Amino acid sequence: MHKKRLSNTDHEVRAIYPHLFALLRFSIGVDKQFDSRLTAEQWQQLYEEAKRQAMRGVLYDGVRRLDASAAPPLPIAMKWARNRETLNGLNELFNSEAARLTELFESRGHHTAILKGQANARLYPDPQSRQPGDIDIWVDGGRQSVEEMLDGLGMMEGADTDQAHHIHLAGSAAKVPVEVHNRPSHGNFNRRTNARLQAWLTAQLEQGTEMCPEGFRTPSLPFAMMMQLSHISVHLLLEGLGMRQVTDYYMLLRSASIEERQLVADNLKRMGLHHVGGALMWVLGETLHLEPKQMLTRPNHRRGKWMLDRIIDGGNFGLQVVPSLHDKHRTSWQSFVEQRRHHWQLMMFNPSESVSFLRFDWDLLVDLVSSIPERIRRRSLRLHGHYYKWVKEREARMVREALDEENKMIVKKRNRKENP
Repeated sequence: MHKKRLSNTDHEVRAIYPHLFALLRFSIGVDKQFDSRLTAEQWQQLYEEAKRQAMRGVLYDGVRRLDASAAPPLPIAMKWARNRETLNGLNELFNSEAARLTELFESRGHHTAILKGQANARLYPDPQSRQPGDIDIWVDGGRQSVEEMLDGLGMMEGADTDQAHHIHLAGSAAKVPVEVHNRPSHGNFNRRTNARLQAWLTAQLEQGTEMCPEGFRTPSLPFAMMMQLSHISVHLLLEGLGMRQVTDYYMLLRSASIEERQLVADNLKRMGLHHVGGALMWVLGETLHLEPKQMLTRPNHRRGKWMLDRIIDGGNFGLQVVPSLHDKHRTSWQSFVEQRRHHWQLMMFNPSESVSFLRFDWDLLVDLVSSIPERIRRRSLRLHGHYYKWVKEREARMVREALDEENKMIVKKRNRKENP
């Protein structure tokens, strides 16, 4: 896999991570003490990395328990404390909105569940310490039914419907960012494993959800472990991964029973998630000292080391690592080439998902070649506009195909009920 040359700044950043991981273990109760003695400069570096990883709130739970001799300088500690107070208010707002949406959608006859986010926060020693991002709420009934409900509530205006598995509500529809999921998960790029995954997750949701004291429903822990491992796999391919997602998964594993972990472990290979699972188990063992008996599968050092490098380089959701097609400092084709390089690196990490995703390149090549006569006729060989038009058309086609598959699943489910 590709190795990049590290600058002095990169080395300084990487050098702080053993201390960050130690403080994280102390903060969530894995370790009984934090033995590092850091300089003011190191504390500032740790704070900046905690911010980049969206982990300031969780780490502050450890910082506030440190002895004076081990604590950060007062200006940093005060800045940390102010952020923690902000998180208290944010989590209360997110919980309130999650409860409001749950009641609203269920009053229209739909089953719901809060995915990730606030459902994960409940598993932390202090639920208010986790930094929220958005609300992901699953609503049953399929895409058409969900869109009709949202339209009836006046919530479809300005909504982003480009994704097949969720609808991103406009800012006027809720007090925080909200994605209404008509499918349990984005799923895999490999169609065969994705069909198995979607059916398994749907079956888990049909077995029931639990109403929590905060006023919203949460799915089962087996569902959460499988769905979030798939989510991690997709983010690693498209955007990258951060320590918030890794710590969330640690909390899931620590909260699950032996039987719940075994249920997920027995199905990892069928769902195409055994490679990413082995990598994540290694990362969790290396950073948070997850016990082997709590792991879903055997840790894979090679894949895990590569995953950890991406986590450190990228920060929350890997936004500093995987180039965006809208990067102002690159042309669209430079970004495209960089993304392809990233995806080819992933070929050794997860061949099935990478090959399935890279069908995009073959489709694009075929389309570009077939369009040459038309572009010559128009005396326009520029590819920029053609490429973006093709991407938009492809995304629309993928949404239609995914929704067709979803409708087929709904029909099969209805037929099973009518003809048991």
